[in-house]
Amino acid sequence: MLCHNHAVCLIGLLIAGLANSLPQPSSDLADVVPRTFEALEARSESIIEQFVNLRIEGETSTFYEAPIISGPRNITTASGGTHLCDGTNLMANPKPGNTPTDALDAASKVAGFTYDGTFDTEFDDFFITRISTSTETSTMFWGLLVNYQFTPVGGCQFETQTGDHVLWAFDAFNKVYFLKVEPEAAVVKVGRSLTVTVTDGMTGVVVPGAEIDGVTTNAAGMATLKFTKVGVFQFKATRSDSLRSNALTVAVV
Repeated sequence: MLCHNHAVCLIGLLIAGLANSLPQPSSDLADVVPRTFEALEARSESIIEQFVNLRIEGETSTFYEAPIISGPRNITTASGGTHLCDGTNLMANPKPGNTPTDALDAASKVAGFTYDGTFDTEFDDFFITRISTSTETSTMFWGLLVNYQFTPVGGCQFETQTGDHVLWAFDAFNKVYFLKVEPEAAVVKVGRSLTVTVTDGMTGVVVPGAEIDGVTTNAAGMATLKFTKVGVFQFKATRSDSLRSNALTVAVV
C-alpha cells in the first residue's frame, strides 16, 4: 500500500542506521515527555529519558510504530487512578528507569490516542485494558513484549534499555507467531524487485503462508515484491493466526 505519512516512512528508512547512543530530546519533546513529580523526585536526583522503538498493534490496525523518548512518570488512567511508574514498582529494580508503560504514555500524547488500565496494588502495576479502539474481552487481552519476548514482569516494573523494541500487542496470548519482516527498509529502482523474509520474531523460525503486498511467503518464509512506480511505500506481513509484522518501508526511485 502507498505510505501517506512520509515522516513515518523516513523514520523507517533511517531506523536501520540509528546509532546506539541516545539523541538529546528537543525543546518540543519536552512538552510531550512529562517531567516526574514529587514522588519520583524523592527517589531519584536525575530524570531518566530514553529512546526505544515502540510499536502498538491493535485488533485490526497499527496504532503507533516509531521511536519514542520517554522516562519515569506518574501514570493516570480512568480505571486505575494515578500511580508512579518508574521500574522500582514492587521493588523490581533498585533505581528508577524507563519502562514500557512510560513509552506507551508518551506515545499517547504524541499520537493523540487514549488508553486505559486498572491498577493492582498487589503487583504495584497497571494492567492495560484498552489502547485506542482495542479493548480487552474475556478471551483477548493486551500483551507486552520487549525484543519479541514476553516480559517477566509488568509494564511499570520492567526497565528498558536504549534502543529496545517495545511491542504492545492485542490478543497476544492467542497468537501463533509474532511476525517480523526483514529488511525493515530498502531503496529499489523502479521495475526491480525485492525479496523479503518473514520470520517469527520470538523464535526466529521462518513463517510460510504469510502475505505481504499480495504475495504469499514460500516454505522458506520468503516473498519477492515487484515495484512498477516511483514513490515511498509501506507494507506489513500478515497471517490469520499471527500478529502482523513490523513495517517494511521501500523507497522506489
